[in-house]
Amino acid sequence: MLFGLGRAQLLELVERLGSLNQAAKALGMSYRAAWGRIKRTEEALGEPLLAKASGRKGYELTPLAASLLKDFALWHHEVEEFALARAKARLPWDVRPFAGPQAEPAQE
Repeated sequence: MLFGLGRAQLLELVERLGSLNQAAKALGMSYRAAWGRIKRTEEALGEPLLAKASGRKGYELTPLAASLLKDFALWHHEVEEFALARAKARLPWDVRPFAGPQAEPAQE
């Protein structure tokens, strides 16, 4: 896995909380698991996603991570809008958008 919803959620929480450990806990995973996922993505990309926060403990996103997170959120929203439209046309029940961190409210 290079990058997906789980890694996006992890990076978003690191950005908000300033801590990989707190982000991992919020997602119900160990620090080691979170660190491993970030490291595997960094190795695949060849660039770091997290940098030590300046002047305090914790981490902040690198410019690459911030850009990746923004682009993934936009892509995810576009895919979800398409999927919701198709589901509403084909399925007989109420279909709702994903309620994750990067989900934007559906435009009705």
